[in-house]
Amino acid sequence: MSEPIPVCQIDEIPVGEGREFAVHGKVIAIFRMEGDEFHAIDGLCPHAGGPIGTGALRKGVVTCPWHGWQFDVRTGKHCLSDSIRTTTYSVSLDAGNICIAMQ
Repeated sequence: MSEPIPVCQIDEIPVGEGREFAVHGKVIAIFRMEGDEFHAIDGLCPHAGGPIGTGALRKGVVTCPWHGWQFDVRTGKHCLSDSIRTTTYSVSLDAGNICIAMQ
Protein backbone atom coordinates (compact mmCIF):
# COMPACT_ATOMS: atom_id res chain seq x y z
CA MET A 1 0.00 0.00 0.00
CA SER A 2 1.22 3.49 -0.80
CA GLU A 3 2.03 6.24 1.64
CA PRO A 4 -1.04 8.25 2.74
CA ILE A 5 -1.53 11.40 0.65
CA PRO A 6 -2.88 14.53 2.38
CA VAL A 7 -5.98 15.62 0.45
CA CYS A 8 -7.76 18.26 2.52
CA GLN A 9 -8.41 19.49 6.03
CA ILE A 10 -11.01 17.78 8.19
CA ASP A 11 -13.18 20.89 8.46
CA GLU A 12 -13.53 21.14 4.65
CA ILE A 13 -16.14 18.38 4.64
CA PRO A 14 -19.29 18.90 6.73
CA VAL A 15 -20.87 15.93 8.51
CA GLY A 16 -23.25 14.08 6.18
CA GLU A 17 -21.70 15.41 2.97
CA GLY A 18 -19.05 14.58 0.43
CA ARG A 19 -16.52 16.51 -1.63
CA GLU A 20 -14.51 15.76 -4.76
CA PHE A 21 -10.75 16.09 -5.04
CA ALA A 22 -8.21 15.47 -7.78
CA VAL A 23 -5.51 13.15 -6.43
CA HIS A 24 -2.72 11.87 -8.67
CA GLY A 25 -4.84 12.28 -11.80
CA LYS A 26 -7.96 10.64 -10.37
CA VAL A 27 -11.19 12.13 -9.04
CA ILE A 28 -11.72 10.92 -5.45
CA ALA A 29 -14.91 11.47 -3.46
CA ILE A 30 -14.48 11.75 0.30
CA PHE A 31 -17.53 11.51 2.56
CA ARG A 32 -17.89 12.44 6.20
CA MET A 33 -20.19 10.35 8.35
CA GLU A 34 -20.71 11.19 12.03
CA GLY A 35 -17.85 12.92 13.81
CA ASP A 36 -14.52 12.11 12.24
CA GLU A 37 -15.55 9.00 10.29
CA PHE A 38 -14.48 9.46 6.67
CA HIS A 39 -14.71 7.18 3.62
CA ALA A 40 -13.22 7.62 0.15
CA ILE A 41 -14.36 6.11 -3.16
CA ASP A 42 -13.75 6.70 -6.85
CA GLY A 43 -15.35 10.04 -7.64
CA LEU A 44 -16.72 8.93 -11.03
CA CYS A 45 -19.81 6.75 -11.02
CA PRO A 46 -19.08 3.49 -12.91
CA HIS A 47 -22.42 3.77 -14.73
CA ALA A 48 -21.84 6.92 -16.77
CA GLY A 49 -19.05 8.88 -15.07
CA GLY A 50 -21.36 11.05 -12.96
CA PRO A 51 -19.93 13.22 -10.15
CA ILE A 52 -20.65 10.86 -7.28
CA GLY A 53 -18.99 13.16 -4.73
CA THR A 54 -21.77 15.69 -5.19
CA GLY A 55 -24.52 13.13 -4.55
CA ALA A 56 -26.76 12.98 -1.49
CA LEU A 57 -25.41 10.91 1.41
CA ARG A 58 -27.93 9.09 3.61
CA LYS A 59 -26.98 6.47 6.21
CA GLY A 60 -23.71 5.66 4.45
CA VAL A 61 -25.22 5.42 0.98
CA VAL A 62 -24.46 7.98 -1.73
CA THR A 63 -26.79 8.50 -4.68
CA CYS A 64 -25.22 9.57 -7.96
CA PRO A 65 -26.95 12.78 -9.06
CA TRP A 66 -27.02 11.80 -12.75
CA HIS A 67 -28.95 8.51 -12.81
CA GLY A 68 -29.58 7.52 -9.21
CA TRP A 69 -27.11 4.67 -8.84
CA GLN A 70 -26.43 4.10 -5.13
CA PHE A 71 -23.25 2.92 -3.43
CA ASP A 72 -22.30 2.16 0.16
CA VAL A 73 -19.38 4.53 0.78
CA ARG A 74 -17.89 2.12 3.34
CA THR A 75 -17.60 -0.85 0.97
CA GLY A 76 -18.05 0.58 -2.54
CA LYS A 77 -20.83 -1.96 -3.21
CA HIS A 78 -23.79 -1.02 -5.39
CA CYS A 79 -26.98 -1.20 -3.34
CA LEU A 80 -28.87 -3.46 -5.76
CA SER A 81 -26.18 -5.64 -7.33
CA ASP A 82 -23.30 -7.39 -5.57
CA SER A 83 -21.48 -7.65 -8.90
CA ILE A 84 -21.14 -3.86 -9.20
CA ARG A 85 -18.78 -1.93 -7.00
CA THR A 86 -16.61 1.14 -7.11
CA THR A 87 -13.06 1.48 -5.85
CA THR A 88 -12.60 2.40 -2.19
CA TYR A 89 -9.53 4.01 -0.65
CA SER A 90 -8.15 3.78 2.87
CA VAL A 91 -8.57 7.00 4.84
CA SER A 92 -6.47 8.21 7.75
CA LEU A 93 -6.30 11.43 9.71
CA ASP A 94 -3.04 13.24 10.42
CA ALA A 95 -2.68 16.60 12.15
CA GLY A 96 -6.09 17.85 11.00
CA ASN A 97 -5.70 16.51 7.46
CA ILE A 98 -7.64 13.78 5.69
CA CYS A 99 -5.21 11.44 3.91
CA ILE A 100 -5.87 8.58 1.52
CA ALA A 101 -3.79 5.66 0.32
CA MET A 102 -3.99 5.11 -3.44
CA GLN A 103 -3.21 1.32 -3.18
